[in-house]
Amino acid sequence: MAFSITVGKAAVAAAALALTLASPVQAQTTQTTAFTQALAAAASLDDAVAAFYRTQGYTTLWTGPQDVARRQALLTALDGAAAHGLPVPRYDAARLRAGFRAAVTEGDRGRLEVAMTEAYLAFAHDLSTGVLDPRSVDDGILRDVVRPDRALLLAQIRGDNPQSVLADLAPDSPEYSRLMKEKLLLERLTPADWGPQITVDTLKPGEQGAEVVAMRDRLTALGYLGRSATLTYDRALQAAVQRFQLDQGLIGDGVAGPGTIGALNTDPAARLQSVVVAMERLRWFGDAPRGDRHIWVNQPDFTAQIIDKGRVIFQTRAVIGKNVPDQRSPEFSDQMEHMVINPSWSVPRSITTKEYLPLLQANPNAVSYLQVIDGAGRVVSRGAVNFAAYTARTFPFALRQPPSDGNALGKVKFMFPNQHNIYLHDTPAKSLFDTEVRAYSHGCIRLSDPFDFAYALLAPQSADPKGEFAGHLDTGRETTVPLDDLVPVHLVYFTAWPNARGKIGYRRDIYGRDGRIFDALTEAGVVLRGVQG
Repeated sequence: MAFSITVGKAAVAAAALALTLASPVQAQTTQTTAFTQALAAAASLDDAVAAFYRTQGYTTLWTGPQDVARRQALLTALDGAAAHGLPVPRYDAARLRAGFRAAVTEGDRGRLEVAMTEAYLAFAHDLSTGVLDPRSVDDGILRDVVRPDRALLLAQIRGDNPQSVLADLAPDSPEYSRLMKEKLLLERLTPADWGPQITVDTLKPGEQGAEVVAMRDRLTALGYLGRSATLTYDRALQAAVQRFQLDQGLIGDGVAGPGTIGALNTDPAARLQSVVVAMERLRWFGDAPRGDRHIWVNQPDFTAQIIDKGRVIFQTRAVIGKNVPDQRSPEFSDQMEHMVINPSWSVPRSITTKEYLPLLQANPNAVSYLQVIDGAGRVVSRGAVNFAAYTARTFPFALRQPPSDGNALGKVKFMFPNQHNIYLHDTPAKSLFDTEVRAYSHGCIRLSDPFDFAYALLAPQSADPKGEFAGHLDTGRETTVPLDDLVPVHLVYFTAWPNARGKIGYRRDIYGRDGRIFDALTEAGVVLRGVQG
């Protein structure tokens, strides 16, 4: 909230003379009335703030002599806003301190009281649940953010321990703390620390020269290699390259190909952007628990994990949606309810009309593995349908692929029913998992090891999860197996994320979402400091 508390010298003198001539009681009443009127006028622009001060009888939170500890706690917290990657101008502590120095009249103090409250509320909002509305940044980010109750925030800060209230605003997760630490480290890097970029596309073990030295120095700066004078791509350097590759989600062969060189050449400023965006993404989760046992699908990492009490108990490679409109995998959280073994595939309407209807119009016997289904759910003979008579809008039929070895969903799908028609599933296209960038689906998440994923989900409720799964599979019939306990599913998008050792790994911004988030943060007033490319 912008504020102004400058007062002309003549007005100050007149106010001082009036108070001098008045009785002590009159002077106190005049001061109180001026403060209250200014406070009420400034607060009237914000219903929650106005209601709070009205119910509290216009007593102070920040500007009274009894408020020194609370005031200092807030100003100290605001001093640290930049460390969280927040937009400092929204609640600039330096500006507020200047306001205290410039305040002369009780009206100034009333306006400053409200300015402090608005700064606190904005800071608490941003630090606890994020600066941005994710849905307004990218239509693929479908995360619902639960914002803090402003009246509750005001009641909490009025309590006896404002330092604790302010300390509890940031996400209480080890990942957030580790990202914040990485941010501070990146901000301290200089060009000398980082070294020159590598200018070739590929380096192989055994090679020598300036480019090998550049790679050596870059790996040293990143903490993957100790100080070394080697000019050769030796075993130690190869091991460092392999560790770097594994942390970045690359094929860990120890050979520095284009993907590895590109990741090594990513400068600190770009890495810092990823970290700041990851911190904002974590703030969107707020205080919502992920679940003691949950599924975590990090799209830029192309992996799906089952996490139990903070420990990854299962991980598999994943394929996500293509980077084209309407096929990018969305981000949201839900609850897995059941799995379907030997599933049939009900072809989504968009795929039916955009991809298959033109094929059927050209040849009614095309895609013969698909059944034509009418509105009552009955299979219709293709000979009874004049496909050419319909458009994408008027086509009245659905398409379905019955259970089979070649079914698009493979042998099992994992369901968390949602309006976006997204789920996890098997696939017959196993070769897609051998690539580094695995964005090939229409939006659903394909799993490399779906049977093992199923066993891990069934383990808490079955003495023989493999046998139970195989028993259903061997029937060849479509079978729904409910999960006794719903399992939270989080489809997320982190291009910077700590691994089990606490080391931050970086991934490609495959959909460009992080770029859009960072642009929006910059527009909101976030400024990165200290990083040089």
